[in-house]
Amino acid sequence: MLHPSYTDLMTTINDRMSNDEEKLKSRYSIVIASAKRAREIIGGEEVLIRNNFTKPLSNAVNELYEGKIDIVSNN
Repeated sequence: MLHPSYTDLMTTINDRMSNDEEKLKSRYSIVIASAKRAREIIGGEEVLIRNNFTKPLSNAVNELYEGKIDIVSNN
């Protein structure tokens, strides 16, 4: 099971966004952002959180949750 959950991630990310930014409405954005970040970690980029997990995707999801990386929505 993925922790934090998609619901928790969406709530946290939307709470962090300013009023002029469009709120996340889709889990797809979270999946794409975390997969992209996991590929960067696999490629050699440094993990931005203290709890360094063994799996790159776990690190990427936690970076999103802790606000270390942003999701940019492209319309």
